[in-house]
Amino acid sequence: MKTPDCGSLLDDDESAPIVAVNPAGRSPFLLLGDHAGNDIPRRLGTLGLARADRERHITWDIGTRRLGELLSKSLDATFIHQRYSRLVIDCNRDPMAADAIPETSDGTVIPGNERLADEARMQRIEAIHAPYQRAIATELSRRAADRRATIIVSLHSFTPVMAGRPRPWSIGVLYSDGDTRFAAALLDILAREMGEGVGDNEPYRMDETDHSIPRHAFASGLPYAELEIRQDLIGEPAGQERWSGIVGAALEDARRRIVC
Repeated sequence: MKTPDCGSLLDDDESAPIVAVNPAGRSPFLLLGDHAGNDIPRRLGTLGLARADRERHITWDIGTRRLGELLSKSLDATFIHQRYSRLVIDCNRDPMAADAIPETSDGTVIPGNERLADEARMQRIEAIHAPYQRAIATELSRRAADRRATIIVSLHSFTPVMAGRPRPWSIGVLYSDGDTRFAAALLDILAREMGEGVGDNEPYRMDETDHSIPRHAFASGLPYAELEIRQDLIGEPAGQERWSGIVGAALEDARRRIVC
């Protein structure tokens, strides 16, 4: 299964990859959803995957789209996310990295990603990855021109078990370089409220594999945090509502601590 080597990946009647929820929001928070959608462009068929696999965590961060929408409303924040699956192209990876278009994920072979030609890879970058990162950069430039304070918060979710190992955390706060004051404040607030259920750079460390936060927050010195919430906690509407309240309150408390 190969993408055509010419023309656009997305047909004219397909959904645009980028969604900006509440673009006029006045909050300093800019919410991101790198893996919020699991759509697959029509030209790629099913990527060779059964329906059950297309709904698993390997295709998207379960629960984050609705969580972002709820937070956007409660915080009056802009939420930028994209509709297409991380298996089409992972928008939280350098687009030229091998794992930006993985051939396997959590033990599942992705037939539609095997032995891609360079032209097919570039087609995915140009149709999805580049517009998504450009939308974030444009929003940040607009805010800078308006002299608006900005805190970037990237929303992700993780599986309760990976490779047979339980992951006991309910939520993790990820950070690395740049201005980490907000992430540190958020981690402290959540840990005081929830104790051992809060992971410090868990279940993943923010490292060189991450792309969106390093690209847009580090060099510019913007405060940020990447959040990972366990998928069984936000997979259903009731959990999404509950966690939007928990996360929203903690974000506001952390913002007040750093006076932004």
